[in-house]
Amino acid sequence: MAHGRSIFSNRRVAERRRARLWRILRTVLLLLIGVPLLLILLYGVLPPPGTPLMVIRMIEGESVARQWVALEEMSPHLPRAVIAAEDNNFCQHDGFDWGAVQEAVTELRDGKRPRGASTISMQTAKNLFLWPGRDYLRKGLEVYLTLLLELGWSKRRILEVYLNVVEFSGGVYGAEAASRHYFGKPAKALTQREAALLATVLPNPRERSAAKPGSDQKRMASTLISRIKQIEPLLDCF
Repeated sequence: MAHGRSIFSNRRVAERRRARLWRILRTVLLLLIGVPLLLILLYGVLPPPGTPLMVIRMIEGESVARQWVALEEMSPHLPRAVIAAEDNNFCQHDGFDWGAVQEAVTELRDGKRPRGASTISMQTAKNLFLWPGRDYLRKGLEVYLTLLLELGWSKRRILEVYLNVVEFSGGVYGAEAASRHYFGKPAKALTQREAALLATVLPNPRERSAAKPGSDQKRMASTLISRIKQIEPLLDCF
């Protein structure tokens, strides 16, 4: 009889453990789904107060310079230069540039160093919600959040938020702070050349300077200006 009670007791313990595990899983799923959805709804109409990277930099003792401006308060040269530099097909894709992904896979298979296939939508999701890094968990969350952004926001809003949160220099975030930092003027007053130079720092904002560009950066800026003319018919989403 005692043996039967022991089996029954062990079964109840196992059931309680399963129930507790299920509650934990439900809570995690709710957080993973509900919190991003709520923030995306809020950030669709309100300026994000900051990003994880900004918080990390402040914890490390670095000051943060940023000032939100609407897309129409930026020089029209800037979004064009950034798209030409970062994501030529921004207005056409659904958040993922599958052609660029295929090219990266081919280059990796051929033993070459693959070019980045990250779109502006993916970078916006990463900057807004995720930590720096290249681990698989972060990449998986980036894909999920990119889908939510593309479903919940217009291309114009994605571009506007990206240009307001992306790092342009150590401690300098967003177009307005970057324009004042490098050129002493508001983002609305940027020339085409200045906008192109700002775009060239994005791959490595803590090492490159838009105010004191090297020869490679100057050539990159000239290439971007030529590319903008080529992709102009594709820039119809903002």
